[in-house]
Amino acid sequence: MIAIFSDTHSTSGHELTGDALNAAREADAVVHAGDFTSEAALEAFQSECDHLFPVHGNADDPSVKDRLPTARVVEADGIRIALTHRREGGQTGLAMFGRSRDADVVVSGHTHRPTVIETDDVLLLNPGSHADPRGNRPGFAVLEPRGTDDADDSATQIEGEIRTPEGTPLASIDYSNE
Repeated sequence: MIAIFSDTHSTSGHELTGDALNAAREADAVVHAGDFTSEAALEAFQSECDHLFPVHGNADDPSVKDRLPTARVVEADGIRIALTHRREGGQTGLAMFGRSRDADVVVSGHTHRPTVIETDDVLLLNPGSHADPRGNRPGFAVLEPRGTDDADDSATQIEGEIRTPEGTPLASIDYSNE
């Protein structure tokens, strides 16, 4: 399982509770699309997650920005994820960012709005913010590869959910780029 977070905006810690905390602790990989805000929040995530792959966001302290890249590609559970906090050009810019990195999924943050958009060749996912939703539902996401009996091994099939920190599903993900 891959757990996906963004926009923690904390000066003191990871702000993870309930199902979100369990997912961070149990995931094979955790990606965070930036805006920890403080080193304390980043380090709290690092202490909970065995395999954390973060990028920095626009609201991160300079000490966090110095430690993290602006963008990265992560391969976990057979899923290739292009990760950034935000990308100019909206949906089109995010899709182009993913295509240029041969990604199955583009994870971004910044809007604090849990969002899933399926395109023909890349899934766009914003998990929202588990700690600072700013008028949206608080959220985080989980993804897993979906087994297939199809003879086309080149297709990536992914299932998952955007959930509230307590575990209530906000959106289902059932995606294939075949």
